[in-house]
Amino acid sequence: MDGRVNILIYLFMANIRLISLFIFFLIPFNTYASINEYKLENGLKVIVVEDKKSPLAVFQIWYRVGSRDEPIGKTGISHFLEHMMFKGTPKYGKNQFSNIIQKNGGIDNAFTTKDYTMYFQTLSSDRIGISINLESDRMTNILLDPKEVESERGVIMEERRLRYEDDPQNLLYESVIATAFKAHPYRWPIIGWMSDIENISRDDLYNHYKQYYSPENSFIIVSGDVDAEKIFNEIKEKFGNIPKGDKSNNHSRPNKFSEPPQRGEKRIYVKKEAELPYLLISYHVPPFPHEDSFALEVMSMILSAGKSSRLYRNIVDEKKLALDIFADYSGLNIDPFVFLFGSTSMPGINIEDVEKAIYDEIKNLQNNPPSEIEVQKAKNQLESYFIFSQDSNYSKALHLGIFEILGDWRLIDKYIEGIRKVTPADVQEVAKKYFSDDKKTVGIL
Repeated sequence: MDGRVNILIYLFMANIRLISLFIFFLIPFNTYASINEYKLENGLKVIVVEDKKSPLAVFQIWYRVGSRDEPIGKTGISHFLEHMMFKGTPKYGKNQFSNIIQKNGGIDNAFTTKDYTMYFQTLSSDRIGISINLESDRMTNILLDPKEVESERGVIMEERRLRYEDDPQNLLYESVIATAFKAHPYRWPIIGWMSDIENISRDDLYNHYKQYYSPENSFIIVSGDVDAEKIFNEIKEKFGNIPKGDKSNNHSRPNKFSEPPQRGEKRIYVKKEAELPYLLISYHVPPFPHEDSFALEVMSMILSAGKSSRLYRNIVDEKKLALDIFADYSGLNIDPFVFLFGSTSMPGINIEDVEKAIYDEIKNLQNNPPSEIEVQKAKNQLESYFIFSQDSNYSKALHLGIFEILGDWRLIDKYIEGIRKVTPADVQEVAKKYFSDDKKTVGIL
Protein backbone atom coordinates (compact mmCIF):
# COMPACT_ATOMS: atom_id res chain seq x y z
CA MET A 1 0.00 0.00 0.00
CA ASP A 2 1.55 3.26 -1.11
CA GLY A 3 1.42 6.13 1.39
CA ARG A 4 1.90 8.94 -1.17
CA VAL A 5 -0.15 11.24 0.97
CA ASN A 6 1.23 11.04 4.42
CA ILE A 7 -1.24 9.50 6.92
CA LEU A 8 -2.20 12.74 8.68
CA ILE A 9 -4.79 13.00 11.36
CA TYR A 10 -6.30 16.12 9.92
CA LEU A 11 -6.62 15.31 6.18
CA PHE A 12 -9.89 15.18 4.26
CA MET A 13 -11.93 15.82 7.40
CA ALA A 14 -15.64 16.46 7.22
CA ASN A 15 -17.22 19.82 7.86
CA ILE A 16 -17.74 19.49 11.60
CA ARG A 17 -20.22 21.83 13.29
CA LEU A 18 -18.94 24.43 15.71
CA ILE A 19 -18.68 22.81 19.14
CA SER A 20 -18.63 24.73 22.37
CA LEU A 21 -15.13 25.37 23.63
CA PHE A 22 -16.41 24.70 27.13
CA ILE A 23 -17.01 21.07 26.20
CA PHE A 24 -13.45 20.65 24.97
CA PHE A 25 -11.91 21.87 28.18
CA LEU A 26 -13.67 18.97 29.90
CA ILE A 27 -11.85 16.51 27.63
CA PRO A 28 -8.24 15.67 28.50
CA PHE A 29 -5.59 16.00 25.81
CA ASN A 30 -4.64 12.36 26.10
CA THR A 31 -7.61 10.02 25.59
CA TYR A 32 -5.58 6.87 26.30
CA ALA A 33 -6.58 4.95 29.42
CA SER A 34 -3.18 3.40 30.15
CA ILE A 35 0.09 3.63 28.23
CA ASN A 36 3.09 1.51 29.19
CA GLU A 37 6.51 1.81 27.59
CA TYR A 38 9.24 -0.84 27.66
CA LYS A 39 12.56 -1.38 25.93
CA LEU A 40 14.44 -4.59 25.20
CA GLU A 41 18.21 -4.86 25.48
CA ASN A 42 18.49 -5.07 21.70
CA GLY A 43 16.95 -1.60 21.41
CA LEU A 44 13.37 -2.54 20.47
CA LYS A 45 10.85 -0.19 22.08
CA VAL A 46 7.43 -1.57 23.00
CA ILE A 47 4.40 0.65 23.71
CA VAL A 48 1.25 -0.99 25.10
CA VAL A 49 -2.12 0.77 25.34
CA GLU A 50 -4.60 -1.04 27.58
CA ASP A 51 -8.20 -0.53 26.47
CA LYS A 52 -10.77 -3.05 27.69
CA LYS A 53 -13.79 -1.69 25.80
CA SER A 54 -13.90 -4.60 23.35
CA PRO A 55 -12.15 -8.00 23.12
CA LEU A 56 -9.91 -6.89 20.25
CA ALA A 57 -6.31 -5.79 19.90
CA VAL A 58 -4.13 -4.32 17.19
CA PHE A 59 -0.44 -5.12 16.73
CA GLN A 60 1.69 -2.63 14.81
CA ILE A 61 5.39 -2.79 14.04
CA TRP A 62 7.01 0.40 12.74
CA TYR A 63 10.34 0.53 10.92
CA ARG A 64 12.16 3.85 10.73
CA VAL A 65 12.69 3.70 6.99
CA GLY A 66 10.76 5.28 4.14
CA SER A 67 11.42 6.86 0.77
CA ARG A 68 13.37 9.57 2.62
CA ASP A 69 16.12 7.01 3.32
CA GLU A 70 16.62 5.68 -0.19
CA PRO A 71 19.70 6.29 -2.34
CA ILE A 72 19.46 7.90 -5.74
CA GLY A 73 18.76 5.24 -8.34
CA LYS A 74 16.89 3.00 -5.87
CA THR A 75 13.76 5.07 -5.32
CA GLY A 76 10.79 2.94 -4.31
CA ILE A 77 12.91 0.25 -2.67
CA SER A 78 11.22 0.68 0.74
CA HIS A 79 7.80 0.21 -0.83
CA PHE A 80 9.10 -2.75 -2.90
CA LEU A 81 10.45 -4.38 0.26
CA GLU A 82 7.10 -3.85 2.01
CA HIS A 83 5.49 -5.97 -0.73
CA MET A 84 8.17 -8.66 -0.37
CA MET A 85 7.60 -8.96 3.38
CA PHE A 86 4.39 -10.86 2.55
CA LYS A 87 6.19 -13.40 0.35
CA GLY A 88 7.19 -15.82 3.05
CA THR A 89 9.96 -17.13 5.29
CA PRO A 90 11.32 -20.68 5.63
CA LYS A 91 8.83 -21.20 8.47
CA TYR A 92 5.81 -19.56 6.85
CA GLY A 93 5.68 -19.91 3.09
CA LYS A 94 4.34 -17.68 0.34
CA ASN A 95 1.10 -15.88 1.27
CA GLN A 96 0.80 -17.83 4.53
CA PHE A 97 1.19 -14.71 6.65
CA SER A 98 -2.09 -13.12 5.55
CA ASN A 99 -3.86 -16.48 5.31
CA ILE A 100 -3.03 -17.27 8.94
CA ILE A 101 -4.32 -13.89 10.10
CA GLN A 102 -7.53 -14.23 8.08
CA LYS A 103 -8.17 -17.80 9.26
CA ASN A 104 -8.04 -16.47 12.79
CA GLY A 105 -10.64 -13.82 12.05
CA GLY A 106 -8.21 -10.94 11.69
CA ILE A 107 -7.12 -8.39 9.12
CA ASP A 108 -3.63 -7.30 8.17
CA ASN A 109 -1.96 -4.77 5.90
CA ALA A 110 1.01 -2.44 5.61
CA PHE A 111 1.97 0.89 4.11
CA THR A 112 5.06 2.91 3.31
CA THR A 113 5.42 6.68 3.65
CA LYS A 114 8.21 9.20 3.22
CA ASP A 115 9.39 8.60 6.80
CA TYR A 116 8.46 5.06 7.86
CA THR A 117 7.03 1.65 6.99
CA MET A 118 4.32 0.13 9.19
CA TYR A 119 2.81 -3.37 9.34
CA PHE A 120 -0.32 -4.15 11.35
CA GLN A 121 -2.84 -6.82 12.27
CA THR A 122 -6.14 -6.61 14.15
CA LEU A 123 -7.22 -9.77 15.94
CA SER A 124 -9.25 -11.03 18.83
CA SER A 125 -7.15 -10.05 21.84
CA ASP A 126 -6.66 -13.67 22.91
CA ARG A 127 -4.96 -14.35 19.55
CA ILE A 128 -2.59 -11.40 19.38
CA GLY A 129 0.26 -13.82 20.07
CA ILE A 130 -0.10 -14.91 16.43
CA SER A 131 1.10 -11.48 15.33
CA ILE A 132 4.04 -11.67 17.70
CA ASN A 133 5.11 -15.02 16.24
CA LEU A 134 4.73 -13.94 12.62
CA GLU A 135 6.33 -10.51 12.90
CA SER A 136 9.32 -11.72 14.90
CA ASP A 137 9.94 -14.35 12.24
CA ARG A 138 9.85 -11.99 9.27
CA MET A 139 12.01 -9.38 10.99
CA THR A 140 14.97 -11.68 10.32
CA ASN A 141 13.97 -14.48 7.94
CA ILE A 142 12.25 -13.27 4.77
CA LEU A 143 13.07 -15.36 1.72
CA LEU A 144 13.26 -12.82 -1.11
CA ASP A 145 12.94 -15.57 -3.70
CA PRO A 146 14.26 -14.16 -7.03
CA LYS A 147 11.19 -15.44 -8.88
CA GLU A 148 8.91 -13.68 -6.40
CA VAL A 149 10.96 -10.49 -6.74
CA GLU A 150 10.42 -10.47 -10.49
CA SER A 151 6.73 -11.28 -10.14
CA GLU A 152 6.19 -8.49 -7.59
CA ARG A 153 8.16 -6.03 -9.69
CA GLY A 154 5.45 -6.35 -12.34
CA VAL A 155 2.74 -5.79 -9.72
CA ILE A 156 4.42 -2.60 -8.47
CA MET A 157 5.01 -1.27 -11.97
CA GLU A 158 1.33 -1.77 -12.75
CA GLU A 159 0.45 -0.07 -9.45
CA ARG A 160 2.54 2.90 -10.52
CA ARG A 161 0.83 3.04 -13.91
CA LEU A 162 -2.62 3.04 -12.31
CA ARG A 163 -1.82 5.55 -9.56
CA TYR A 164 0.36 7.99 -11.47
CA GLU A 165 0.81 7.43 -15.18
CA ASP A 166 -2.94 7.01 -15.72
CA ASP A 167 -4.08 9.48 -13.05
CA PRO A 168 -3.48 13.04 -14.29
CA GLN A 169 -3.96 14.74 -10.92
CA ASN A 170 -1.58 12.38 -9.13
CA LEU A 171 0.89 12.81 -11.96
CA LEU A 172 0.76 16.58 -11.45
CA TYR A 173 1.23 16.16 -7.68
CA GLU A 174 4.29 13.99 -8.26
CA SER A 175 5.72 16.53 -10.69
CA VAL A 176 5.10 19.50 -8.39
CA ILE A 177 6.80 17.84 -5.42
CA ALA A 178 9.73 16.76 -7.58
CA THR A 179 10.11 20.37 -8.74
CA ALA A 180 9.60 22.03 -5.35
CA PHE A 181 12.51 20.10 -3.78
CA LYS A 182 15.99 20.41 -5.21
CA ALA A 183 18.09 18.33 -2.79
CA HIS A 184 15.82 16.67 -0.22
CA PRO A 185 14.72 13.06 -0.90
CA TYR A 186 11.11 14.10 -0.31
CA ARG A 187 11.28 15.08 -3.97
CA TRP A 188 10.83 11.54 -5.25
CA PRO A 189 7.63 9.47 -5.03
CA ILE A 190 7.20 6.79 -2.39
CA ILE A 191 6.43 4.20 -5.05
CA GLY A 192 9.61 5.21 -6.89
CA TRP A 193 10.38 6.23 -10.45
CA MET A 194 9.55 3.60 -13.04
CA SER A 195 13.16 3.29 -14.25
CA ASP A 196 14.32 2.60 -10.68
CA ILE A 197 11.61 0.00 -10.04
CA GLU A 198 12.74 -1.79 -13.19
CA ASN A 199 16.34 -1.99 -11.96
CA ILE A 200 16.05 -2.79 -8.23
CA SER A 201 17.65 -6.20 -7.74
CA ARG A 202 17.11 -8.98 -5.25
CA ASP A 203 20.47 -8.05 -3.64
CA ASP A 204 19.38 -4.42 -3.38
CA LEU A 205 16.26 -5.50 -1.50
CA TYR A 206 18.23 -7.81 0.79
CA ASN A 207 20.78 -5.12 1.66
CA HIS A 208 17.98 -2.62 2.36
CA TYR A 209 16.28 -5.20 4.58
CA LYS A 210 19.46 -5.94 6.54
CA GLN A 211 20.24 -2.24 6.90
CA TYR A 212 16.91 -1.09 8.30
CA TYR A 213 14.89 -4.06 9.57
CA SER A 214 16.39 -4.56 13.00
CA PRO A 215 15.20 -4.16 16.61
CA GLU A 216 16.94 -0.86 17.32
CA ASN A 217 15.45 0.70 14.17
CA SER A 218 11.87 -0.29 14.97
CA PHE A 219 9.21 -0.17 17.64
CA ILE A 220 6.02 -2.09 18.43
CA ILE A 221 2.65 -0.72 19.53
CA VAL A 222 -0.08 -2.99 20.90
CA SER A 223 -3.45 -1.41 21.64
CA GLY A 224 -6.57 -3.09 22.96
CA ASP A 225 -7.85 -5.60 25.47
CA VAL A 226 -4.46 -6.78 26.72
CA ASP A 227 -2.47 -6.92 29.92
CA ALA A 228 0.62 -4.76 29.41
CA GLU A 229 3.08 -6.85 31.44
CA LYS A 230 1.88 -10.11 29.94
CA ILE A 231 2.02 -8.89 26.35
CA PHE A 232 5.46 -7.35 26.88
CA ASN A 233 6.79 -10.67 28.20
CA GLU A 234 5.42 -12.45 25.12
CA ILE A 235 7.11 -9.89 22.87
CA LYS A 236 10.34 -10.18 24.85
CA GLU A 237 10.31 -13.96 24.43
CA LYS A 238 10.04 -13.76 20.63
CA PHE A 239 11.94 -10.55 19.84
CA GLY A 240 14.44 -10.42 22.70
CA ASN A 241 16.98 -12.75 21.09
CA ILE A 242 17.01 -10.94 17.74
CA PRO A 243 20.41 -9.22 17.54
CA LYS A 244 20.93 -5.59 16.69
CA GLY A 245 21.71 -4.82 13.10
CA ASP A 246 25.23 -5.35 11.83
CA LYS A 247 26.98 -2.03 12.40
CA SER A 248 29.04 -2.54 9.25
CA ASN A 249 25.80 -2.68 7.26
CA ASN A 250 23.67 -0.28 9.28
CA HIS A 251 24.08 3.45 9.57
CA SER A 252 22.47 5.96 11.87
CA ARG A 253 19.45 7.61 10.35
CA PRO A 254 20.20 11.28 9.63
CA ASN A 255 18.19 13.63 11.82
CA LYS A 256 17.75 16.16 9.04
CA PHE A 257 18.35 16.55 5.34
CA SER A 258 19.11 20.03 4.12
CA GLU A 259 17.01 21.66 1.41
CA PRO A 260 18.52 24.91 0.12
CA PRO A 261 16.25 27.97 0.19
CA GLN A 262 14.08 28.46 -2.87
CA ARG A 263 14.98 31.76 -4.52
CA GLY A 264 12.26 32.24 -7.08
CA GLU A 265 8.97 30.91 -8.36
CA LYS A 266 9.01 27.57 -10.14
CA ARG A 267 6.30 26.75 -12.66
CA ILE A 268 5.62 23.53 -14.54
CA TYR A 269 3.00 22.30 -16.99
CA VAL A 270 1.94 18.68 -17.35
CA LYS A 271 0.22 17.79 -20.61
CA LYS A 272 -2.11 14.86 -20.06
CA GLU A 273 -5.62 14.15 -21.27
CA ALA A 274 -8.04 15.25 -18.55
CA GLU A 275 -11.65 16.40 -18.37
CA LEU A 276 -10.80 19.75 -16.74
CA PRO A 277 -7.66 21.80 -15.98
CA TYR A 278 -6.17 21.21 -12.52
CA LEU A 279 -3.92 23.46 -10.45
CA LEU A 280 -1.50 22.83 -7.58
CA ILE A 281 0.44 25.50 -5.69
CA SER A 282 3.00 24.52 -3.05
CA TYR A 283 4.88 26.58 -0.47
CA HIS A 284 7.74 25.36 1.72
CA VAL A 285 6.71 25.23 5.39
CA PRO A 286 8.14 23.80 8.65
CA PRO A 287 6.83 20.59 10.27
CA PHE A 288 5.37 19.89 13.70
CA PRO A 289 6.44 20.72 16.43
CA HIS A 290 7.86 23.97 15.00
CA GLU A 291 6.20 26.93 16.70
CA ASP A 292 4.58 28.01 13.40
CA SER A 293 3.12 24.58 12.65
CA PHE A 294 0.06 25.15 14.84
CA ALA A 295 -0.95 28.38 13.12
CA LEU A 296 -0.45 26.71 9.73
CA GLU A 297 -2.82 23.93 10.84
CA VAL A 298 -5.44 26.45 11.90
CA MET A 299 -5.03 28.43 8.69
CA SER A 300 -5.59 25.32 6.56
CA MET A 301 -8.91 24.82 8.36
CA ILE A 302 -9.98 28.43 7.91
CA LEU A 303 -9.24 28.19 4.21
CA SER A 304 -10.49 24.71 3.44
CA ALA A 305 -12.60 22.95 6.11
CA GLY A 306 -15.89 22.31 4.40
CA LYS A 307 -18.32 24.41 2.41
CA SER A 308 -18.28 27.29 4.91
CA SER A 309 -14.52 27.74 4.51
CA ARG A 310 -13.07 30.77 2.74
CA LEU A 311 -11.84 29.04 -0.41
CA TYR A 312 -15.05 27.12 -1.05
CA ARG A 313 -17.37 29.96 -0.15
CA ASN A 314 -15.58 32.62 -2.20
CA ILE A 315 -14.16 30.74 -5.18
CA VAL A 316 -16.62 27.86 -5.65
CA ASP A 317 -19.93 29.26 -4.37
CA GLU A 318 -19.76 32.98 -5.07
CA LYS A 319 -17.37 33.39 -8.02
CA LYS A 320 -18.13 29.94 -9.49
CA LEU A 321 -14.58 29.62 -10.79
CA ALA A 322 -13.82 26.16 -9.46
CA LEU A 323 -15.48 22.78 -9.23
CA ASP A 324 -13.51 21.91 -6.10
CA ILE A 325 -10.74 23.47 -4.06
CA PHE A 326 -8.58 22.65 -1.04
CA ALA A 327 -5.72 23.80 1.16
CA ASP A 328 -3.60 21.16 2.90
CA TYR A 329 -0.86 21.56 5.48
CA SER A 330 1.28 18.40 5.66
CA GLY A 331 3.01 19.01 8.97
CA LEU A 332 3.48 15.55 10.48
CA ASN A 333 6.76 14.79 8.73
CA ILE A 334 10.30 14.47 10.04
CA ASP A 335 11.56 17.27 7.81
CA PRO A 336 9.92 20.39 6.34
CA PHE A 337 7.44 19.66 3.58
CA VAL A 338 4.85 21.82 1.80
CA PHE A 339 1.56 23.63 2.20
CA LEU A 340 -0.59 22.81 -0.84
CA PHE A 341 -3.43 24.58 -2.60
CA GLY A 342 -5.30 22.66 -5.26
CA SER A 343 -8.29 23.23 -7.48
CA THR A 344 -10.15 21.98 -10.54
CA SER A 345 -11.61 24.79 -12.66
CA MET A 346 -15.24 24.91 -13.74
CA PRO A 347 -15.91 24.06 -17.40
CA GLY A 348 -15.10 27.07 -19.56
CA ILE A 349 -13.10 28.82 -16.82
CA ASN A 350 -9.43 29.64 -17.36
CA ILE A 351 -7.32 27.92 -14.70
CA GLU A 352 -5.22 31.09 -14.38
CA ASP A 353 -8.35 32.86 -13.07
CA VAL A 354 -8.62 30.26 -10.33
CA GLU A 355 -4.95 30.72 -9.50
CA LYS A 356 -5.41 34.49 -9.18
CA ALA A 357 -8.43 33.99 -6.93
CA ILE A 358 -6.37 31.80 -4.59
CA TYR A 359 -3.66 34.48 -4.40
CA ASP A 360 -6.35 37.03 -3.56
CA GLU A 361 -7.43 34.89 -0.60
CA ILE A 362 -3.81 34.58 0.56
CA LYS A 363 -3.29 38.34 0.31
CA ASN A 364 -6.46 38.92 2.27
CA LEU A 365 -5.06 36.80 5.12
CA GLN A 366 -1.71 38.59 4.91
CA ASN A 367 -3.35 42.02 5.10
CA ASN A 368 -6.14 41.22 7.54
CA PRO A 369 -6.07 38.71 10.41
CA PRO A 370 -8.99 36.28 10.53
CA SER A 371 -11.72 36.92 13.06
CA GLU A 372 -11.68 35.42 16.54
CA ILE A 373 -14.75 33.39 15.59
CA GLU A 374 -13.05 31.90 12.51
CA VAL A 375 -9.95 30.96 14.47
CA GLN A 376 -11.93 29.45 17.34
CA LYS A 377 -14.07 27.44 14.95
CA ALA A 378 -10.97 26.08 13.22
CA LYS A 379 -9.36 25.16 16.53
CA ASN A 380 -12.53 23.42 17.69
CA GLN A 381 -12.72 21.45 14.45
CA LEU A 382 -9.08 20.34 14.73
CA GLU A 383 -9.46 19.37 18.36
CA SER A 384 -12.73 17.51 17.92
CA TYR A 385 -11.39 15.48 15.01
CA PHE A 386 -8.15 14.79 16.84
CA ILE A 387 -9.98 13.45 19.88
CA PHE A 388 -12.82 11.55 18.21
CA SER A 389 -10.56 9.99 15.58
CA GLN A 390 -8.81 8.10 18.38
CA ASP A 391 -11.86 5.97 19.07
CA SER A 392 -10.50 2.67 17.70
CA ASN A 393 -7.54 0.58 18.81
CA TYR A 394 -5.97 0.99 15.38
CA SER A 395 -6.21 4.78 15.33
CA LYS A 396 -4.94 5.10 18.90
CA ALA A 397 -1.86 3.12 17.97
CA LEU A 398 -1.49 5.01 14.69
CA HIS A 399 -1.50 8.39 16.43
CA LEU A 400 1.10 7.28 18.96
CA GLY A 401 3.26 5.79 16.22
CA ILE A 402 3.28 8.94 14.11
CA PHE A 403 4.40 11.06 17.04
CA GLU A 404 6.99 8.45 18.03
CA ILE A 405 8.42 8.71 14.51
CA LEU A 406 8.62 12.48 14.98
CA GLY A 407 10.57 12.11 18.20
CA ASP A 408 8.46 10.73 21.04
CA TRP A 409 4.87 9.54 21.39
CA ARG A 410 4.43 11.99 24.28
CA LEU A 411 4.46 14.81 21.72
CA ILE A 412 0.81 13.92 21.17
CA ASP A 413 -0.10 16.21 24.07
CA LYS A 414 1.88 19.10 22.60
CA TYR A 415 -0.28 19.07 19.46
CA ILE A 416 -3.51 20.11 21.17
CA GLU A 417 -1.69 22.46 23.54
CA GLY A 418 -0.20 24.27 20.55
CA ILE A 419 -3.48 24.44 18.63
CA ARG A 420 -5.28 25.98 21.60
CA LYS A 421 -2.75 28.83 21.81
CA VAL A 422 -3.10 30.03 18.19
CA THR A 423 -4.35 33.61 17.78
CA PRO A 424 -5.61 35.51 14.73
CA ALA A 425 -2.32 37.43 14.70
CA ASP A 426 -0.41 34.11 14.53
CA VAL A 427 -2.38 33.05 11.45
CA GLN A 428 -1.72 36.37 9.72
CA GLU A 429 1.98 36.16 10.59
CA VAL A 430 2.51 32.69 9.05
CA ALA A 431 0.63 33.77 5.93
CA LYS A 432 3.10 36.63 5.53
CA LYS A 433 6.11 34.51 6.47
CA TYR A 434 5.67 31.50 4.20
CA PHE A 435 3.38 32.45 1.30
CA SER A 436 5.71 34.52 -0.84
CA ASP A 437 6.16 34.29 -4.60
CA ASP A 438 9.79 33.26 -4.26
CA LYS A 439 8.86 30.20 -2.19
CA LYS A 440 6.11 28.78 -4.37
CA THR A 441 5.98 26.08 -7.01
CA VAL A 442 3.00 26.09 -9.38
CA GLY A 443 1.85 23.14 -11.43
CA ILE A 444 -0.88 23.22 -14.08
CA LEU A 445 -2.46 20.20 -15.71
